[in-house]
Amino acid sequence: MTDPTVPFRPLSGAPALALLMALALALVPGHAAAAEGRATVERRDVDDLKAVFATVESVRQATARARITGTVRALDVVEGDRVEGGRVLATVEDPKLTLQLTALDARLRSLDAQRRQAEVEMERARSLRASGTGSQARLDDAQTALDVLVAQVAAAQAERSVLEQQLAEGAVPAPSDGRVLAVKVVEGSVVMAGEPVAVIATDRYVLRLHLPERHARFIRAGDAVLVGARGLGGGPDGGAEHLGAGTVHRVYPELERGSVVADVEVAGLGDYFVGERVRVFVATGTRPALVLPEGYVERRFGLEMVTLDDGTRTVVQTGRALPATPGGVGGVEILSGLRPGDVVVRP
Repeated sequence: MTDPTVPFRPLSGAPALALLMALALALVPGHAAAAEGRATVERRDVDDLKAVFATVESVRQATARARITGTVRALDVVEGDRVEGGRVLATVEDPKLTLQLTALDARLRSLDAQRRQAEVEMERARSLRASGTGSQARLDDAQTALDVLVAQVAAAQAERSVLEQQLAEGAVPAPSDGRVLAVKVVEGSVVMAGEPVAVIATDRYVLRLHLPERHARFIRAGDAVLVGARGLGGGPDGGAEHLGAGTVHRVYPELERGSVVADVEVAGLGDYFVGERVRVFVATGTRPALVLPEGYVERRFGLEMVTLDDGTRTVVQTGRALPATPGGVGGVEILSGLRPGDVVVRP
């Protein structure tokens, strides 16, 4: 509070001028921000992005097939399961093989008994020949009969091994690691040898995109692309969350229905549905655009605004965020509200 006993003396000269300047600087919006940094709106060439839809595809698909003809007795897989190579997906049984194996075992027992009897006859004929009471012809016949039975036992054992292998081939293994796309059979169904049981997508997935023929000359292997958010949403202009950036892995040399086909490698596709569509943004040349460095646009009352160096605020319309130039910083595209050369201060 001012002491009434002290007479008031107005300021004059340098003190008065300093006070007026301080009041003016305090009342001018954006002046404090100007001390922190300024930026000039400039025009530069940016990538002209083309929005296309890409489909999640597996690089390879493997088919688990039945190896014998029979009936599916066990099915241990459903669509969407992740499987490892060699895991048994289903079991096919042929009742005739079991009956043949039983009959062959009985035949082997009979042949084994005959072989033992032939060995006894062989020893008797050898003893008689040694004593001089038996003929050489009888010994030769006994030896031949034994050799025939031994060969028949060996043939029956080989035939049994074939049947055991056929029974073992009733198990249908997964040909590789991956995710089951489709199951072609149900328990109790009859399948033929070579018939598909399940289709498996390998663990490597890509985005397969179709770019119009007029833009085919712009795409090359190794180019970077932007990938929108899952569910056909998101994009460089929408501000939605992106899946990330991808790289063109392969460009196919043949046009398909007027479009060039390319595969894009992107991390994180393993949880997507095979066949799911995703929005992809591919650079198809360059175009001029007004660019302002990041951090100079503020949002007030639902509007995007910038502060000019004279303290006035103006409403702008922004586009997509632009990557940093070599040796520079990133920026944001200005669609309207500013002109080249405008100086903006940081809010």
